[in-house]
Amino acid sequence: MFKSMRCLTSVTVCMFFYTHIAVADLPDFTELVKNYGEAVVNISTVKKSKNERETFHEGVPMPDGAPFDEYLRRFFGEQGRGPEPREARSLGSGFIISEDGYLLTNHHVIKDADEILVRLQDRRQLVATLIGSDKRSDIALLKIDAKELPDVKLGSSDDLKVGEWVLAIGSPFGFDHTVTAGIVSAKGRSLPSDNYVPFIQTDVAINPGNSGGPLFNMDGEVVGINSQIYSRTGGFMGLSFAIPMDVVMNVVAQLKEQGFVSRGWLGVQVQDVTRELAESFGMDAPKGALVSKVLLDSPAEKADFKVGDVIIEFNNKKIDTSAELPPLVGMTSIGTVTNVKVIRQGHRKILKVRIGLLPEQAETLLTEEKSSSVTADRLGLVVSNLTLENRERFAVKEHGVLIESVGPGPGHDGGMQRGDVILRVDGVIIESQSHFLKVINELPVNKSISVLVQRRGNPFYLAIKLDE
Repeated sequence: MFKSMRCLTSVTVCMFFYTHIAVADLPDFTELVKNYGEAVVNISTVKKSKNERETFHEGVPMPDGAPFDEYLRRFFGEQGRGPEPREARSLGSGFIISEDGYLLTNHHVIKDADEILVRLQDRRQLVATLIGSDKRSDIALLKIDAKELPDVKLGSSDDLKVGEWVLAIGSPFGFDHTVTAGIVSAKGRSLPSDNYVPFIQTDVAINPGNSGGPLFNMDGEVVGINSQIYSRTGGFMGLSFAIPMDVVMNVVAQLKEQGFVSRGWLGVQVQDVTRELAESFGMDAPKGALVSKVLLDSPAEKADFKVGDVIIEFNNKKIDTSAELPPLVGMTSIGTVTNVKVIRQGHRKILKVRIGLLPEQAETLLTEEKSSSVTADRLGLVVSNLTLENRERFAVKEHGVLIESVGPGPGHDGGMQRGDVILRVDGVIIESQSHFLKVINELPVNKSISVLVQRRGNPFYLAIKLDE
């Protein structure tokens, strides 16, 4: 009996000791919040909507000719139709980066605002001046007229590690100075609408109103601005994204100096290299940014970049995925001559390119060809030459054939779709439907073949493999 009790006591002590060690290893955010929480602000905006239809109840718009329109006029007069002009308010977060009143938030928080109001933790509410705003990076720099303000300590996002604890402070749903914590889930995330921001992904709870608030590391340094969430419900689902502070400060410097942001431009469209595409290009591993399009009169064209080049290094920095390239190019100073290492037809080559200024859009030249249909039995496709009308519709400058239908076969298995324009097969530019048939009939079997297609104006590579 005594031995059993002693053994039980020992186990209890061990469990108690282990529990306290585990608790001791958990992060304590209290000092961080105490030291820097006051630098986080609530941001609201006012937009005076002139000549807009008024609201009926709880902000629900009532269009002209609604069933109760005459009823409201008769019994309530014009007052029943709501005040005009109407003021719309939106809520977000921000944080002070200098004692003299500079602060940061998201571009989408203050977009189209007639007035920006900043509420400090001490309940003071001040009108902010917009110094500059950048839509592409979703960053806005504001200034309030105040001195000796509490400010944050700025850090570097490059030093962040996946799995590291991080903390957010903001105003979700208008609840001021709400603190949430989590870990860094990934770095360098590329989102479809943001090619120039390598986002920090976290599992920190972020909701509407957190936008523009700071993301802290455990040293109390701001390493990012909370910007977006991925959600199917509109609320937090464990995926939140922050703009890295290294990107932010590059934008801030330009906004302070010139009021807008200039970005470097290479002039290529790129995609990831899959295992099958790597095999088709004779590469040992799937890495780099595969060039699917070189824009006309771009720095890349002048530097002799070719479709099918795989960019593996830009300005001495390795490129493992296509998402890593645009931010590096965008942050490069205009006019800088940079070395770019590519793999071309299995051989490494260094190209020298002078970085240009990113334009709003590129122009496309159009040419005309006759149209007729022909079946490519080896791929299971029906293709035709492109007419001038089709070239305008599919934004194709020259060459290529249009897929009119896709049947069973390697084309379907490789992901080809009706309406795709085939531009290249195994590195060969497709000049016409007859040329396409000739190239297809000469393809080897049991080997991954690269096919460059254009879909809804965007070129990208697919890989196909022909059986016996």
